[in-house]
Amino acid sequence: MTPPEILELALPSPPRPERIELDVGASVLTGYAADRAAALMATIEAISAAAPFRQMATPGGRMSVAMTNCGSAGWIADQRGYRYTADDPLTGRRWPEMSEVFATLAREAASTAGFEGFSPDGCLLNRYEPGSRLSLHQDRDERDFGAPIVSVSLGLPAVFLWGGQERADRTRRIALSHGDVVVWGGPARMTFHGVQPLAAGVHPLTGAYRYNLTFRKAR
Repeated sequence: MTPPEILELALPSPPRPERIELDVGASVLTGYAADRAAALMATIEAISAAAPFRQMATPGGRMSVAMTNCGSAGWIADQRGYRYTADDPLTGRRWPEMSEVFATLAREAASTAGFEGFSPDGCLLNRYEPGSRLSLHQDRDERDFGAPIVSVSLGLPAVFLWGGQERADRTRRIALSHGDVVVWGGPARMTFHGVQPLAAGVHPLTGAYRYNLTFRKAR
């Protein structure tokens, strides 16, 4: 009879997340956050209870994506432009602290993608509903572009637009599923990117929504 320890070694290993390179300095880690999704969603609910999701106004109009923040640096948009603040202008209080669940995921994903020592001080939380989109843009409101961006997808699938260093550059359409993480930095740090309008659907964890966590080193 085969000893129990031999049988245990013969069991198949769980699938490991795949790293897909988009460009030098940019990778998709497929399914990387899937096993932490329930804890991440519980944290999102706690954050949004203290700092509710809202559709921010911009100089060009109101955004279709609802947003909130956690950490010491929260990204906001209004008629004056785009910037980071320590306080939530909606509540007048500090943004909720970044949980260790969030910070650990961001550090580990960055390291897996080749960026050691990432220490985010802010996380922008986006909530997409069907029809919501994010136009092509660069993340350029941070003081130092040396740190990467770590972007986590939860819930409904989305089409991520990955462009070049100029807005007019050709874009690629990248299908992102629940638990996928995109990391970009180094020569890819200023790449234009966006999200196509979200298709309708229902996800067992997030319902009719897609959530995106974008970790940055803002200050």
